[in-house]
Parts: sequence; structure tokens; C-alpha cells
Amino acid sequence: MLTSKRRRGMGLMAAAALTAVAGCSGGGSGGGGGEDDFTTNLQLGTGSTGGVYFPMGQEYSTLFVDNIEAEGLNVTAVETGASVENLAKIARGELQLGIAQHNTAQDAVNGEGEFNGATVENVGFLGKLYPEAAQVITLESSGIDSVSDLEGKTVAIGPPGGGTRDAAEQILSAYGLEEGDYTALEEGFGDAKAKLQDGNADASIEILGVPAASLQELQATTGEVKLVPLDGTELDTIVGQSQFEPYEIPADTYDFLDEPVPTVSVFAAMYASTNQVSEELGYELTKTLYEQADSLTLAQKELISVEEATVGQGDVPLHPGARKYFQEQGLLD
Repeated sequence: MLTSKRRRGMGLMAAAALTAVAGCSGGGSGGGGGEDDFTTNLQLGTGSTGGVYFPMGQEYSTLFVDNIEAEGLNVTAVETGASVENLAKIARGELQLGIAQHNTAQDAVNGEGEFNGATVENVGFLGKLYPEAAQVITLESSGIDSVSDLEGKTVAIGPPGGGTRDAAEQILSAYGLEEGDYTALEEGFGDAKAKLQDGNADASIEILGVPAASLQELQATTGEVKLVPLDGTELDTIVGQSQFEPYEIPADTYDFLDEPVPTVSVFAAMYASTNQVSEELGYELTKTLYEQADSLTLAQKELISVEEATVGQGDVPLHPGARKYFQEQGLLD
């Protein structure tokens, strides 16, 4: 189980690493940190193999290389712990691109949440991708009907370095469950799925694109997947204390759903380093992000729209290349 002492220790280590970056940053209206070191050899941070970030990052890496004419361009998608790790590694210059939840990026540029004490200054917003819903996953045989039923249970809350863990703890807290009331597993959904199947986990809280192929695979294996709703005053509490928005998973999303499931959502977005990705390359990346979205094989492609590209930007500066593209599209004043 993840203890508060260990969480604080991880947070302090992350803050120390980021403070070293912030200490040598030059700031500026573009949000860049440190001296420019533009490159066309790009590493794109994704997430665990059980989620949507990993295959989406792989497909976009191919689309970028196939559609952008830039000398020496190479884009490699790498598996990571997702949002927090991707943004921290962009700050340290270890990644040039990354997919992350928009609320985690907000924390990164404001020095809050997992980034408490250290502000990321060289991350630029390339654009919104799709909504991600909080999905509280269990099996019908578990007897779990409400999040409050997770008291005393073993719950996968997401891997270290992702935005899922913080969201899972907010959800559990809204239902009165704090550290010690449940056993927390730091698992990506790939591992959590296996533990649900073999009875070593009672539930898994995931922030996933809808529909999630991994959830469909779990249903195909077990035949008894169940989504636990978030509703009532608890839903209001989660929305009021976070950047989540109310969301309803439609009944036709999964074969095992008989009715819509109320929950909350954030937005997945693409981010780029402002001091390693030039304005010209950032423009081409953003253009490809939207104009080649139909080439993706994932169901989420239907939700990627240039008309909604700036939704969820918040306090994160636009990457200069994205700003140029959005101005051409008439999205900016």
C-alpha cells in the first residue's frame, strides 16, 4: 500500500529534480526553460500498454514521420507512467513530446499537486485530443455497487508517474475512503486487469479514453465487467474540488452496459517542449495532429477535432508552432 510518507518522499524527489530545471530556466512569454536546443530526434512519452496513450503515441509517431518533411526527423513513442512522468521528463529534456491529462499539465505549470514546489516552464500545449473518463472497474461477482463498497478492498489506483493515482485518491476521498481504508496497488491497467481476473484486486480506477479497448478485452476474458457509477453529492464533491467535469459514458459504449454510467472526465492533450521543439516543427506537428487524425485506427479518432483543439489549454502556454496553426484556423482572437 502507498503510504503518505512514501507519497511525500516521491513528491519531494520530483520537486527536487524539477527545481534543478527551473533554476536554470529563462522563462519568457513562450514558457520556455533554459537555452534553446532544438532537435528533430523526438521521444514521445505515452503511458502503460494497457491504456490508450501507448497505442495512440505509436500511431502518431508514424504519422508525424510520414507526413512531415524535416531533415533528420525521427519520432519514437516510449512507454512511461503517463501524465506526470511525461511532463517531468519534458522539463528535464528527456522527452520532447508527451500525452498528458490537461489537469496534470495545469498542476505542472502552476507548481501544484504532484509538482508542488517545482514549476515546469518549458512545456507548450499542442492541442486537445479527446475526453478521458474516470472508470471504476470491477467484476459482477465482486458484489461492489458503489465506491463506498471499496472499503477494506484491494484497489489498483494507477502507476507512479501518472495522473490516474491523484484522481483515484480524489474519487475515493469523496466517498469517505482515505489511506488505510483500502489496500492501494500501484498498477497500470495492463497489470491491474490481470489481478482483477485472478482475484488479487477487487477494483481498478482508471482514467481512460472511451471506449477503452483494454476494458473490452477484460470483458471478453471474464464476461462480467462492471462499471461503478459516480453520482449524487459525491460527484458534486469531486467536480467542486478538481478540474474534472461531469461526464456520462453512453450505454452503447460497451456491450456489457445496459444503461449510461455517470462519472467525471478530463481531457487528454499533446504537449511539446518549447526549447527542444522549434516553432516550425511544432507547427507541422500540430497540423498533423488534426489533419491526419482520420488515419488513426483507434476509436478515439472520432473525438479529435481541430474545432475543439484549444479546449483544456488553461494556464499552459501554447507552443509557438501550435499558436501559428491555430491562428491560421481562426481559433485565436
